[in-house]
Amino acid sequence: MRILAMVLFMILNVVLVLGCEEQHSSGMGTLLGESEPQSEGQLFTQVIEGKPITFPEDHIGHPTFRHEWWYLTANLIDEQGNPLGIQWTQFRFAAAPEAPNQEQNTIWQTQQIYMAHSAVTTKTIHYADEKWSRDQDELAGVDALPFRVYLDDWQWTSTGEDLFPATLTTQSERFSYSLKLTSTAPYQKQGEQGYSEKSADGQVASYYYSQPFIEVSGEVTIDGVVRRVNGQGWIDREWSSQFLLDNQQGWDWFALRLDEDTSLVVFQLRDSETGESSYSYARLMRSDGSGFNVEYGDVSLKAIKYTDIEGEEYPTIWNIQIPSQQIDLSISALNPKAKMPLSVPYWEGPVVIQGSHKGLGYMELTGY
Repeated sequence: MRILAMVLFMILNVVLVLGCEEQHSSGMGTLLGESEPQSEGQLFTQVIEGKPITFPEDHIGHPTFRHEWWYLTANLIDEQGNPLGIQWTQFRFAAAPEAPNQEQNTIWQTQQIYMAHSAVTTKTIHYADEKWSRDQDELAGVDALPFRVYLDDWQWTSTGEDLFPATLTTQSERFSYSLKLTSTAPYQKQGEQGYSEKSADGQVASYYYSQPFIEVSGEVTIDGVVRRVNGQGWIDREWSSQFLLDNQQGWDWFALRLDEDTSLVVFQLRDSETGESSYSYARLMRSDGSGFNVEYGDVSLKAIKYTDIEGEEYPTIWNIQIPSQQIDLSISALNPKAKMPLSVPYWEGPVVIQGSHKGLGYMELTGY
């Protein structure tokens, strides 16, 4: 699931730039729960239970939906044995629905906007950057064959229709990376065959699949120092037209590698009034493609310690329990100060897993 809050906040700003008459001042939950804009009677496509996700078709964009993303995180080790993490995300979102067969007078009259984030995190350093573009072939977009997602010189480039094998490159002022990505594991469809509910009553949902078993190698440059790295990555693909209810303020999301062949995704959505969990989800996944959803209510997430970052408190140490699977984990941020200082701030960074299992993963915290 990931950082749609920032995306919709950006949609709001883009709509204002494009001529919206009134600015809405609201919190994250309100933005995510707003009714969708209309354009000449047109609506965004809705998520429907039972509609299958298919490959490679669903690797590319879904412009009739309001928003989507391609989202990679990776836990890496450099040649000196030092841990670090990288994040790359490309978002697509629509400022308004496009009418069928709508003609455009110029290449700039698209409703589709791309935003990309990249970051690198060590125990002592956290750098992040952001880029924006309209959907335009020479600037930003998604290609099917070979598969490519790009915004300027930040690019995921595959050798065929599938996501893998691929290269990922980014270039920023204080950091960059050039990585090779490979995976032979089957994709994992979240929820019910890719239909991922985001509330206990099932009112909102997305299409959502993951690849939590990616081998990563290459170079990461930080402050001019080149580091040879290798490790494991995880990509999420998700698209929807309404993601949260207006009483959901944000989420806590964990991508955890429990051992060589087992990964666990856990997330909870928080109520805007109480700050407590209003819905949670977990899925155990194996590298052979098997997996299962943990029964709702059998997941316990508890924040243990908070870190103050610029006046905001972020929970950077957690306890996660799934009693039915004998899972009892202590999750600690590699760098508790890994706040993303972008257009809309959030927390994102690598974590260390202790307890019933030992491993590495990534954590995202929004709505604080």
